[in-house]
Amino acid sequence: MFNTLYKKCLDLAAHKSSKYYLALVSFIESSFFPIPPDVMVIPMVISKKNDFFKIFLITTIFSVLGGILGYFIGAFFFELGMEIVSLYGYEDKLTNLKNNLINSEGFYAWLSILFLAGFTPLPYKVFTIASGLIGFNILIFIFISLISRGLRFFIVSYLSYKFGDLFTQFMNKHGSKWFTIVGILIVAIVIFVYLIFKFYV
Repeated sequence: MFNTLYKKCLDLAAHKSSKYYLALVSFIESSFFPIPPDVMVIPMVISKKNDFFKIFLITTIFSVLGGILGYFIGAFFFELGMEIVSLYGYEDKLTNLKNNLINSEGFYAWLSILFLAGFTPLPYKVFTIASGLIGFNILIFIFISLISRGLRFFIVSYLSYKFGDLFTQFMNKHGSKWFTIVGILIVAIVIFVYLIFKFYV
């Protein structure tokens, strides 16, 4: 089924209404759909290079809107939210999460996790739903989602625009690893700057 959906998304990227389908895929991927919008973004940017910024904006905006839907699923439809979370094998990891958020370390840990989920190949949908389940601050949730999703999709769009098929080949071989490493480095730098600021101020 996964391969079928993957190929269908590739077909939609070549459709005359591809931007509308990209918006739809970006939206539903953030709450339950298994195929990331990158699958459509890369071929769309390569074939329509002048539209790379528009493609980036569509993907980011609708991905964050889909994330808000995921948040509300977690907040108001507990059983449905847990069904989706368990589908991806993350239900056990949420058991003690709410208690951990009581202290500031737990709060900042969730910020880091949420950023990594939005930026790396981690299933972002699981963490949008989980944020609603644990009652995480929705404004901070939206802010972090905009940063992480926006950064990810800008990088994908820009590098597709700049390097075309070379970037496609790179992503097929090393994409998951590359985004994970970059995401962890960003979080590490932010934590380091925060600790330095806290120590001296």
